[in-house]
Amino acid sequence: MSDENYLHGYTSVEQERLRHQARFTEQSIYRNLDLTGIDRLLEVGVGVGAQSEIILRRYPEIKIVGIDQNEAQLASARQALDTIPWAKGRYELSKMDATSMDFESHTFDGAFICWVLEHVPAPERVLSEVRRVLKKGGRIFITEVMNHSFFLEPYSPNVWKYWMALNDFQHEQTGDPFIGAKLGNLLLAQGFTDIDTRVHTWHFDNRNPDKRKLYIEFWTTLLLSAKDQLLKAGAIDEEILQQAQKELRQVAKDPNAVFYFSFMQAQAVR
Repeated sequence: MSDENYLHGYTSVEQERLRHQARFTEQSIYRNLDLTGIDRLLEVGVGVGAQSEIILRRYPEIKIVGIDQNEAQLASARQALDTIPWAKGRYELSKMDATSMDFESHTFDGAFICWVLEHVPAPERVLSEVRRVLKKGGRIFITEVMNHSFFLEPYSPNVWKYWMALNDFQHEQTGDPFIGAKLGNLLLAQGFTDIDTRVHTWHFDNRNPDKRKLYIEFWTTLLLSAKDQLLKAGAIDEEILQQAQKELRQVAKDPNAVFYFSFMQAQAVR
């Protein structure tokens, strides 16, 4: 994945969006994720350190070694983590290619990957390297998208055009927006054992209108974070963008709106 093709870009606005996203989805991601007993955790694709902050807060005994390919993201992560008292002395961040890590084999007790493999052209190579650097019995924890699951009511044709353009661009340029459903096969092929995959769903309708509104707003921000890249690539035009934004505003106000999206979490043992 080259920096210029990364779907969401590396602006300061995007870096703050990533932090908001981590806080917003924290309960969903960590509700079924238990890192107890892990001393040294490898975080692949550490980005701005948003997940690192959460892990260090939730698990006071863990030390994180985070890697990322982008120096601007790493600088932002260092700046943020340096201000957090409970993170002091508990993390190391390095610029590194996850498909060829500069670590000795059997180094880590666990590995954590969240919303990263979707952006990677060769996820199997990443998982192979993770398995190499994990100790025997070490555990890997993955959270990934399943973009085919997205559903929005009322029907919004320009949102769908935008959404499919986003997925096509990501598939062609940077990775796999449908990778969540494939995690079991990928882990099995790399020799992991005790593989467990679970689908988690955000589904909001008239039974919870306040939460539905929050998730539609969250999703709108996520979608629009890709607009500059999609426009630049010619994947969408200004008309689709403007109409999609209009439809999203209408959905947010609709008294019978429905929001649905599923993601996958996988755990396995080396």
